Amino acid sequence: MSEVLSVPTMAEMLAQGKQPEVLFWVGCAGSFDDRAKKITKAFVRILNRADVSFAVLGTEESCTGDPAKRAGNEFLFQMQAMMNIEVLNAYEAKKIVTACPHCFNTLKNEYPELGGTYEVVHHTQFLKSLLDEGRLTIEGGQFKGKRITFHDPCYLGRANKIYEAPRELIQKLDVELVEMKRSKANGLCCGAGGAQMFKDAEPGNKEVNIERTDDALETAPQIIAAGCPFCNTMLTDGVKHKEKEAEIKVMDVAELIANAKDL
Repeated sequence: MSEVLSVPTMAEMLAQGKQPEVLFWVGCAGSFDDRAKKITKAFVRILNRADVSFAVLGTEESCTGDPAKRAGNEFLFQMQAMMNIEVLNAYEAKKIVTACPHCFNTLKNEYPELGGTYEVVHHTQFLKSLLDEGRLTIEGGQFKGKRITFHDPCYLGRANKIYEAPRELIQKLDVELVEMKRSKANGLCCGAGGAQMFKDAEPGNKEVNIERTDDALETAPQIIAAGCPFCNTMLTDGVKHKEKEAEIKVMDVAELIANAKDL
């Protein structure tokens, strides 16, 4: 049975004369990548459970322009950004939440100079605020006592100094949170940032994602937690390379919470 999720669009909200509490920016990965779609659905299930009034742009959402900018095509980035800003401003969007640190960083730090100023939060920050306000409760459930290590996404951690929100959420699940030797401000990239996700590897004797997966596996985790769809892909590929550790799961923080609550 395919699940039916309630996901209104901004256009539908406007037609009803309503303004949602938050606009959920899904992002390219969360919309089109089969693995990342599961993160999107998990987050939506949590929003529905917490009675959060939210909407998406649907087909009016376009790429933020992050890959274009990182790859050096500033012109394309500005074109993509201006289109999005027009749509966001037309809907008078105030607060945006996204599960992608690349979208988060671009919307938060690079859109204001082009005329798009919004309150932008990463989904782990938003979930933490729901928890603090008592709108969401988290119990250990199926993850109680499990060893979990968290990989800091570059655009969440080092670029925006957000380290505690994802960790506090994970710890609420009554797990054993173990840190990698390179974490927080000293974290290592998964290998996908800066548009590297979309190009072939350069000469060398080890892929970055394998190096980072080795960091994670040194902690002997049962689950590697991530807060970014790109990181999720790279670490999943890294784990697949290791025959003895191939059963270790890579999960987004939103998936951990949704699964712990059996949403």
